Amino acid sequence: MIKQPTWRKSSYSGGEGGQCVELAFLDDSVGIRDSKSHRLGPLTVGREALRGLVGRIKAGDLDL
Repeated sequence: MIKQPTWRKSSYSGGEGGQCVELAFLDDSVGIRDSKSHRLGPLTVGREALRGLVGRIKAGDLDL
């Protein structure tokens, strides 16, 4: 039987359900999806790639 991922939303997400993403830690990757549009499916990235992206966001290297 395939284990279903456990999706988590940041505690920093607003209570209004606006612009939120959810993460699920998979075997060797991370799933990322829109909290309101599950039907679109997740974007799956390697853990190191996500770690690098988050690091660049925190450092202010990306214009988001």
